[in-house]
Formats: sequence, C-alpha cells, structure tokens
Amino acid sequence: AVKDIFDIEGLPTTASMAIHQNTIARQDATVISKLQDAGAVILGKTNLTEGVYGEHVPPFGSPVNPWNADYWPGASSSGSGVAVASGLCAAALGSETGGSIRLPSAANGTVGIKPTWGRVSRHGVFELAASLDHVGPMARSARDAALLLGAIAGADANDPTASLMAVPSYAAALELNASEVTIGLDKAWLDDTVDAETLAAFNAATRELLTAGCTAKEISVPDVSEMIRDWFPTCAAQTALAHAETFPARRAEYGPALASLLDQGIALSATEYQKFLLKREDFSGRFNALFTQVDVIALPVLSFPSPSMERMSNLDDDLIAGIHQFTCPFNLSRHPSIVLRCGTTPHNMPIVFQLIGKHFDEQTLIALGHLYQSRTEWHRIHPVI
Repeated sequence: AVKDIFDIEGLPTTASMAIHQNTIARQDATVISKLQDAGAVILGKTNLTEGVYGEHVPPFGSPVNPWNADYWPGASSSGSGVAVASGLCAAALGSETGGSIRLPSAANGTVGIKPTWGRVSRHGVFELAASLDHVGPMARSARDAALLLGAIAGADANDPTASLMAVPSYAAALELNASEVTIGLDKAWLDDTVDAETLAAFNAATRELLTAGCTAKEISVPDVSEMIRDWFPTCAAQTALAHAETFPARRAEYGPALASLLDQGIALSATEYQKFLLKREDFSGRFNALFTQVDVIALPVLSFPSPSMERMSNLDDDLIAGIHQFTCPFNLSRHPSIVLRCGTTPHNMPIVFQLIGKHFDEQTLIALGHLYQSRTEWHRIHPVI
C-alpha cells in the first residue's frame, strides 16, 4: 500500500486535501516506478492527515488503530501504519517530515525506516517541507522493510537531491558481528523525560542487544529543546512555499491546523528563518559528532506509550514535547532511524524503541533490527481484527 502522496499515473493524489480530490497524476512517482519494476503488487492508497501535516479532516476520515480503537493511529502516515499492522498489506510506503514514519510505527507496532535524507527520491511525492521530507518503508519485520528500502532507494535524474551513492543490498546483508557495534545511550536524558513503563521496555530492548554482543557507551545527546521549537517555523516556511499557488487564495478549503502552519510560514522573515537554519546546522554537527564514538544511538520514539484519541484532542506543551523530542530533531539532522517493537501496555498498545545511525548507514540499523527480531517475538504479535 502507498500513502496518498505518491503519484500513480491516472489516479488522484489527494494528500487528504479536499482541493486535490480531482488532481490526477500524469506519471508515476519514482518510488512507484521502482516498486513496479521490482515486481511489487500495489493494492491501493492509504489515508493520511491533511496535507501531510497534523490532523485528519473531512471528507477523509481517521484510520482506526487495530490494537485499540480508542487510541491514536499515529501522525500523517497513520493509514500506512494501520494497513501494515492490520495485515491488509505486506508493507507500505510512508513519509516523514517530523516523525510520520516513526510515530505511526510506534502507534501500530510496525517496523518503520526513516532513511537518510536523500537516500530515496522525492520526485512525484506531495511536498510538506522539502529539506525535511523523508520517504521510507513500513513493514512487520526488519527484513521486509529492508527489501522495500532496497527497491526504492537510489539516485534519480528527476530528483537531483537524491544521493548518487550506491545502494547496498540491505536484505542480503542482514548478518553482522554484534561485538563490533557500539550503542550510544544517554541515560540521564531518558531518566529525566521518559515514563517508567516506556523506559522499562526500552531498557529491556537495549539489554537484549548487549546480550547479543553489542557494547554500550554512555553519551550526551545535544539539547533538543530548541530543535523541537525550531522545527515548526522551519517546516512552516518550507510548507508556505509548497502551497503558494493555493494558499492563502483558497484558505477556506484548508483545515485549521494546516492553515495555521502556513500563516506562520508566510509571516516568518528571512532573517528569522536564517537563525533557524544556523541553529539546525549547529545541532546537526554536534549530533553527528557522536558517531565518532558510537555506531548507533538507541532512543525511545515517544516519551510515553501511544496516547488515546481523547488525550490527543487536548494538546499541551508536555504532550507536544513528549511526541516530538525523539523525532523532530533527527529530521532536522537528516539521520536514518529504524523503529522496532519492544513491549505492550496494559491497554494492549505497542511500545517501541528506535536506533539512529550514521548518515547513509541504514545497513547497520537494519542488521541490528534483524538481530533483535531474531531474539524476540514482539514483531510476531498481531492484533485480532
């Protein structure tokens, strides 16, 4: 299944926006062509939040979390996460600008890979914020996700920002020597910000990797608080450009969350935006330097188990920080990540963790994910539909 932001010739690409219900694609997105060349059977498109941003709006409904209908199905790639977790498809394409592969993977208990920015072409993909948008796979296992990533990754003449680096055979190189892998852990940060239930599942997951032979090293991740705040205006400015032809001219056809983001982007001055860009590069450099000490960094995806729909209807600063502190900063830094399930809550909701790697080192993340899944059964637990 593919999120409804990827062009498929002859079909609408709506991005769950009323103004695009009749926007028919004239050619396939590059990733669609690559999937079809690899023999994939595309079953259909999945629903998402309006314009790849924050809320589901009419006439497009919200996907239902298959584990518990009262709980959040995730962010914009929610439909893809639900489809995979429900067994409606073997795998799905998602996209992420601030967490929308990792958050639906967390909410639905699927494997999600956010590749390095530029690892996968964005040609023919509806844009939210160009320098933050990542395209990646969602599946039930690290191996399945590896197969999908291997099919879609690589250079593209239609997208000059797609990397020219050769694409490894991810699924053919799943074995690794765990004793050669050092995992970075920032225990102080997690102890201060992650709830006990999530932290216990996270610690159990990292212990499993250490038992398998990996080495742990204590690190200190650069403060992410400014990156959480800066992500919103950075995204807003880029989104305003992407919607310049229809906003504000057709404001009445936009939902409140997306319209508010666009207003913020339009109001931002060039000097203000430059400040955000400089801070982004500063954080990215500091975070990237950690990979001179470690091979991967293990973190939660959420500070707490996936929230209920009721809780999501009452956003506050604590909820926003808990959802974004382990996602948005690493979109700004462009690093790859893999999400893996590691527990279950009393409400039958999945708990997950993520491994973040060096730029363009998705291979190590996938191999570690496969190693973890070869030693655990969490990914084999499926919802009763």
